[in-house]
Amino acid sequence: MDSKLPGIGTTIFTRMSALAAECGAINLSQGYPDFEAPEELREALARAVMDGHNQYAPMSGLPALREQLALQLQLHRGVACDPETEITVVPGATEGIFCSIMASVRAGDEVLVMDPSYDSYIPAIEMAGGKAVRIALRAHSFAVDWDAVAATLNPRSRMIIINSPHNPTGAVLSEDDMHTLERLAIEYDLLVCSDEVYEHLTYDDLPHRSVLQYPGLRERSFAHFSFGKTFSVTGWKTGYCVAAPALSAELRKVHQFVAFVAVTPVQQAVADFLADYPEYPARLAGFYQRKRDLFCDALAGSNFRLRPSAGTYFQLLDYSDISTATDQQLAEQWTRELGVASIPISVFYPSPPGLHYLRFCFAKNDATLEQAAEILCGI
Repeated sequence: MDSKLPGIGTTIFTRMSALAAECGAINLSQGYPDFEAPEELREALARAVMDGHNQYAPMSGLPALREQLALQLQLHRGVACDPETEITVVPGATEGIFCSIMASVRAGDEVLVMDPSYDSYIPAIEMAGGKAVRIALRAHSFAVDWDAVAATLNPRSRMIIINSPHNPTGAVLSEDDMHTLERLAIEYDLLVCSDEVYEHLTYDDLPHRSVLQYPGLRERSFAHFSFGKTFSVTGWKTGYCVAAPALSAELRKVHQFVAFVAVTPVQQAVADFLADYPEYPARLAGFYQRKRDLFCDALAGSNFRLRPSAGTYFQLLDYSDISTATDQQLAEQWTRELGVASIPISVFYPSPPGLHYLRFCFAKNDATLEQAAEILCGI
């Protein structure tokens, strides 16, 4: 049969993790921790299962969890949200992003995407019948070129997708960025799909700026969050979307026919954990900044160029002083020959701009990071 997504194959994350396993390499490619989640959270999940929280939850999420999430948004973002009409629990932020696009984008609509961009955005746009309009972030700084954005907007523009902190580059949107986005979104009546899954992972005292904190964006945005990133439980595949009541209602129409509900005992466990440890997410920036600094400091004597990541748990390394090979060639070569796996960032572009960066995940035990850095310093 003719494929609806002819250009889509196995994701780079799956391929590089499989290659790392095949070669016995240190896996700094796929973004997941190699350390355990908080013991209290794991115990809460076991308790939820044993206490019988194993049947369907309400389609929009357990009320107890949505209430805790409303408290979290007030605590960390200073934003008041109605847990009944504005918060939807979903089986992972990827599903939430898919549902927000499918609910909003019609045939012929244009959706602006900033490259390098996470690989789930474009397929969702195409399956909705929309057209992805791709705008490259500025080379090396990976800042948004707002002049290019403004020049691209037209009456067919329906939505803009933003991602901050940004995967794969670690860039973080500034206050000026958010005000410019707000002005353009109002002027062109744009919806905003905001991928904020790394919201708690910003460093060097940089704040995370959510679309929910800007009145002009609040009413027209889908904001997506991930428990997997916050609690080091990527395999639990649970997150949530916050949007104004009218937008939430449309998202839920799609969500109920894609997954219907997120996993009930996971929802109960997260609700119980947040009730007991509401300040836990605020600890993450310091925890991960120490790991970032350990990894970067260990590479100080290497031949890589680097700018410490501003957010996420990814660090880009510029290898332009080492090799002229493409990043995909080098990522595979170094996984096989050196035993360290990374992600080439060219795969996040439709037409790679010839940058020489590899992405490394530092959500790993200190000994793992030190061992990987020692190998990389030997290049």
